[in-house]
Amino acid sequence: MTFAVWHELAPREAARVLLTRIAGLPAAQQRAAIASLPDEAALTARFAAANREAPLGAVPYFAKDLFDVAGEPTRAGSTFLAEVRPIPTRDSALVARLHTAGAVLAGKTHLHEFAYGLTGENPHHGDCEHPRFPGRTTGGSSSGSAALVAAGVVPFALGTDTGCSVRLPAAFCGLYGFRARPRDEWIRDAFPLAPSIDTAGWFTADAADMRTLLGTLIGWRTSQREPCGLFLDWPGLDAKVGAACQRAAEKYAGPAGPALQQDLHATFARASEAYSTLVAHEAIAVHRAWLGPYRERYDPAVRARLEAALNLSERQLENARVTLATVRLTWTQFFLAYDFLVMPASPCPALTKAECTPANRNRILALTAPASLGGLPVLTVPVALPSGLSTGLQIIVNHPQSPVLPWALTR
Repeated sequence: MTFAVWHELAPREAARVLLTRIAGLPAAQQRAAIASLPDEAALTARFAAANREAPLGAVPYFAKDLFDVAGEPTRAGSTFLAEVRPIPTRDSALVARLHTAGAVLAGKTHLHEFAYGLTGENPHHGDCEHPRFPGRTTGGSSSGSAALVAAGVVPFALGTDTGCSVRLPAAFCGLYGFRARPRDEWIRDAFPLAPSIDTAGWFTADAADMRTLLGTLIGWRTSQREPCGLFLDWPGLDAKVGAACQRAAEKYAGPAGPALQQDLHATFARASEAYSTLVAHEAIAVHRAWLGPYRERYDPAVRARLEAALNLSERQLENARVTLATVRLTWTQFFLAYDFLVMPASPCPALTKAECTPANRNRILALTAPASLGGLPVLTVPVALPSGLSTGLQIIVNHPQSPVLPWALTR
């Protein structure tokens, strides 16, 4: 159901439709995806109070449980954060803005613990599975939000994206995804993973709905000329993913020339290692005080990443900072000549549990870390595969109000 359809429903009907759709999910998926949910009476009251004259009037959404909601604990996919962090007394800026725009907060969603992972795995609440392909992950860390939009429960949901946590679930679940910029107003008051790299974002199942959200929350500049961009192919993609991405990219841009391809590959190849080092350095600063007393309550995989961060050397950090500067300089030079770059968003379709390996994690970050280090906004558009699974394209721009974004959503 699109924004327009939800807008027409009466409050009680809207609440019942939403709850019926949730009830239709497998019980394990409900536990894995949903962190909090009002009862029917409270949900009806929220729909009734919505400003239907506003751009998002009576449109329901879920928020990733990194965004504060007044009176509700923020748990970040963990079992102990609510014990060590006060219950918020006000909404996050993005939640507050959506309320002003008429949207209805339907609840909060689970995530890969503390947003420190690329899959929908969570040992505390259960693994989020692809709604149409049980046994495969939604991707993460914004797993619950992607799962509920892909299942048709709500037309949009909030996520965050540090390494790929909107882009990958959008690609795996066949959704549109938007990643904003680090340190902007929408992410500054969310619970952090790596504050200098974290961004806010959201998913929709419909291009027109994504366009509405961008126009409402960010706006965009207009341009009288056709945007100029390039497609950067990437080595190591699954064959069918590579072929599908090349075909889909033709709607937006031609391929980069051999010399530019070589230059970009050479610079971007170093991005994922630098990204992992810098995120680990910032994440351990967030968690250092808790890692001792709450060590056994962390997801073991997340704990291992945090404990590894304790052993980072100054040389590793310096090398990562040099790569960061090099990647950002490369992006600056690119955007002097072009308006956008198109890259695959995933090297493969949604992974099975057995495929959620360090090797596949590295393959994914190789594609997504360049834009993360660049601090750049990214629109992800879905790309269908012959199997019925999906991948996606990253449309990387240099400003969240870029006229490329509405243009791309009409292609």
